[in-house]
Amino acid sequence: MDKKMLELWYAYPDDLLKDGVAEGCAALLSDDERVRAGAFRFERDRREFLATRALVRTALSSHRATPPEGWRFSHSEFGKPSADPDCGLHFNLGNSHTLVVCLISDVSAVGVDVEPLGHMEQIAELAPSVFSSLELAQLDALQGGEKLSRGLSLWTLKESYIKARGMGLSMPLKRFSFLFGEDCGIRLELDPGMDDHAERWRFCLLDHAGHRIALMVDQVAGSDLQIWDLRHLAASPARLSSEEPEWFPRTAQCALEC
Repeated sequence: MDKKMLELWYAYPDDLLKDGVAEGCAALLSDDERVRAGAFRFERDRREFLATRALVRTALSSHRATPPEGWRFSHSEFGKPSADPDCGLHFNLGNSHTLVVCLISDVSAVGVDVEPLGHMEQIAELAPSVFSSLELAQLDALQGGEKLSRGLSLWTLKESYIKARGMGLSMPLKRFSFLFGEDCGIRLELDPGMDDHAERWRFCLLDHAGHRIALMVDQVAGSDLQIWDLRHLAASPARLSSEEPEWFPRTAQCALEC
């Protein structure tokens, strides 16, 4: 049986401050993407956009014969991008001003979100409007830094789930919960009518370069994750050696209990 591919790619928008890097990224984009890049009012937003587009093109080209500048994309009604024409790869993007990420699978839908660790207090202010009553009850039992860190983990997990579903913020955030417990570690619980099965999904949390990252993958995608670092967005990517992240829920039984 062929080994399933699951990869997480990193790139850094501030690398575009180096001579020639921004121009090299822009050269990979389609005409309409270059128009969008030129419309940003703030330079940091433009760098984030260029880095994200260059990253996904480079990551996809590592698995297909299409050169980075040759990719074209379409978007679902909820804005989720996919390769056009279909290339048999599933991907999702997460971006911030200081780190952009791309998660790729060759078998099933994926979702990824990234948030700077410095956003913990901002997320805490949003908690009552975006977390479920079950999540808030667990959150309120915590104090200080542990509470702030849990809130950031919850937000990235919820974002990765709605992105994996391909429905974005059209999904009601309070109708599904990520619950923390000793046996299962973390489990996903869905309200009735969510048109999904919690046991379908596996997920994990990573910290990298001052950011929290949540990955959501279909069970069939496997969990043998490779991580690639793309510096300067023009050099060859480097595979990062790191311990395999812990995937949740920890057991199949935990998933079925959701």
